[in-house]
Amino acid sequence: MDLFDRQWSSYRAIVEHNLMEHRQVADATADALQDWLAQRPAQSRAPSMVDLGCGDLALLAPLLQRLPLGSYTGLDRAAVVLPLAQRALAPVPYACQWLEGDLLTWATTTATATAARPADRQGLAKAEDRTDGRKSASSAAATDHGQKYVAAAVDILHSAFAIHHLDADQKATFLQGARQRISADGVFLWADVFREPGENRRDFLQRYSERVRSDWHQLTAEQAQHVIDHLNQFDIPADRTSIQATAETAGWHWRWSWQGTHRAEALAVLTPA
Repeated sequence: MDLFDRQWSSYRAIVEHNLMEHRQVADATADALQDWLAQRPAQSRAPSMVDLGCGDLALLAPLLQRLPLGSYTGLDRAAVVLPLAQRALAPVPYACQWLEGDLLTWATTTATATAARPADRQGLAKAEDRTDGRKSASSAAATDHGQKYVAAAVDILHSAFAIHHLDADQKATFLQGARQRISADGVFLWADVFREPGENRRDFLQRYSERVRSDWHQLTAEQAQHVIDHLNQFDIPADRTSIQATAETAGWHWRWSWQGTHRAEALAVLTPA
């Protein structure tokens, strides 16, 4: 079993046993989207959605299948998960596009668009948005032009458990860029782990690691260690108060929609201020 397979096995165990309250996050996301849709004028066009760090859509697919979307774009740095997400979602009546890429690059892409790496183009060419093997027009266009991130306004922006890998400056840059890419009446749903106000990264990691060791009995010892190693190497959760201020400075209105029971997982709903 290679490194990705080991990490993916740990991730799937976390989701299946709801150790990070993924089911509650999915329910809260559904409620927030339904509230946003209910507030739209009756004759509004079908909204476009971009999902940054889409993963395999194991929990979100049932919601996406119910939503009256005009288009959906799933972006993830791990190309191997995109066919899994595609299979989980299909068939749906709207166009889908699957991109291998980085969420910070997506957010900071301007109207000139940024071409992806050749490996990205190859990954996209393999991703089809229908079970019968047909590619959507958007997928085909992205492939033919080197898989460019099209800098069009987005109505629904979603990201779950991905942005915490950015440092503070990168988060600020992401929020500024995403604010420029959201439509005037759009919504950004940000599910992630966050630090308590005033809590430093070291204390958060110690607290979370102890939670893994003490409460995540469904994981093997090796899987638990993978999680703890990942936390210490890659996770930079934002301070709840500081990130809200950063978002407001970038032109967002911030509202906490759901907060988990462990003072870590939460869902924020951001709208253009």
